[in-house]
Amino acid sequence: MSRPAASAPLAPDLPPELDPGEIKALAHDESVAELELTGVVLTEQRANGVSLAASRLINVELSGSQLADLRLTHAVLTGCNLANVRADRAAVNRVRIETSRLTGIHLHEAALRDVTFRDCRVDLASFGFSRLERVTFVDCLLAQSDFLEAWLESVRFHHCDLTEADLRGARMRRCEFRRCDLSALEGIENLRGAALEWADIVGMAGSWAAALGIEILDPE
Repeated sequence: MSRPAASAPLAPDLPPELDPGEIKALAHDESVAELELTGVVLTEQRANGVSLAASRLINVELSGSQLADLRLTHAVLTGCNLANVRADRAAVNRVRIETSRLTGIHLHEAALRDVTFRDCRVDLASFGFSRLERVTFVDCLLAQSDFLEAWLESVRFHHCDLTEADLRGARMRRCEFRRCDLSALEGIENLRGAALEWADIVGMAGSWAAALGIEILDPE
């Protein structure tokens, strides 16, 4: 019997027209909806409980911000900078993020559902103790990112660099890795519940052996 395939994320549902907006700063518990923000600089913000819904962000700068309990729903982010953002306990639902920088983003105890990352830098990121459901990473740099103690269900990694990524304590269900670089992966045994292409499995034979404590003999 064939293995059930990972489910694709649902796409964001945006209104046909969005109002152009300009925000100079974010406030605690602020709600933003049905806006298109372009070129807005919001670096080093300190605001908890911000809610952003049914909106589009283009070339928005949010780097270095602390946005605990962020709520991001039905949104599209293009060319944005979220480097070193701390968004613990964030809820991200039906969001597409493309050609954006998320280096060092901190998403501890977050819930990501129906999210697509495409052509993004997500290196040195942390998804520790988070739940990811129907999340897809395509052509993304995820080197040295961690999924410590995270729950991943229907998470797809396609053409991604996961060099030195950390999966220790992660649990997976119906996840898939296609043509990814898994060099020096930590917690390789936690790939249980994932599917890989045969060529990738063969290429990682040495890593599997090391994880199982199997020693390699020299030919006689």
